[in-house]
Amino acid sequence: MTSIETSRLVLRPCREEDHDLFFELSSDSEVLEFFPFRRSREDADAIFTMIRDMTPEPGFDLLVMTLKESGEAIGLCGLSKPKLEPYLPAETVEIGWRIAARHWGKGYATEAGIALLHYAFNTLKLNEMVGIAVESNLAVLAVMRNIGMKSDPACDFDHPQIPDTHPHLKRHTVYRLSAAEWHALQAGQAPR
Repeated sequence: MTSIETSRLVLRPCREEDHDLFFELSSDSEVLEFFPFRRSREDADAIFTMIRDMTPEPGFDLLVMTLKESGEAIGLCGLSKPKLEPYLPAETVEIGWRIAARHWGKGYATEAGIALLHYAFNTLKLNEMVGIAVESNLAVLAVMRNIGMKSDPACDFDHPQIPDTHPHLKRHTVYRLSAAEWHALQAGQAPR
């Protein structure tokens, strides 16, 4: 994937120097409030290397959000296929992001999310995008609404990969946005 630019961000493929950012985002208790566990440095480095060395399907790279002005890496984002059958169909594509806590509240997740939707619908020609989050993760749910996604309560589910030791993290909310709705939003029309 080539880099995606927004007014303030560059979304680019992972590089070797992104190990520290990946560890920060995998170990910070504030960032991981809605995840069941933190990663050690060794585990985070091994996972990062595995992700970086994978050859993903075109358009499904893990991207690093960097500030255009300084080049500082501030988070991760991208499109993925979550493999959550029978809760979601096999062809489901999920949008996601994770940002270092020191950069929260500045609109970067919304900016990256809009850029990813533009890429998904205009370049990859996908038909639908899904967002999934713990039902009490109000900040992520707000970003999903900000980028035009709508809640689909009929598809909410208890995440099978969340251990029973963390019952407060099991329930996940599903948000959706179709390509037709996205194009209507971009044209300034009310989605049907």
